[in-house]
Amino acid sequence: MAGLTRFERPVVVRIGHHSPERSVFDVNDAAMILVRDLQSQTEKRRQAMDACLQVLRGETHPPAARRAFVAAALEAKILR
Repeated sequence: MAGLTRFERPVVVRIGHHSPERSVFDVNDAAMILVRDLQSQTEKRRQAMDACLQVLRGETHPPAARRAFVAAALEAKILR
């Protein structure tokens, strides 16, 4: 399981109203967006961060992190 961080399908987000859409292809990109761009400390954001960390530690697979990231992106209204 170690080293597998790529999503099967990218997640498309738009961080700001005037920003271009961005395709998130792996757990590292998702984690960076969660840390850098989502400021509110919600439960869905925390769950997504935990899922990303679990993938990076080799404890789970990327689909779990993708699902959690999509939920956090929906909540933050950045999912396209």
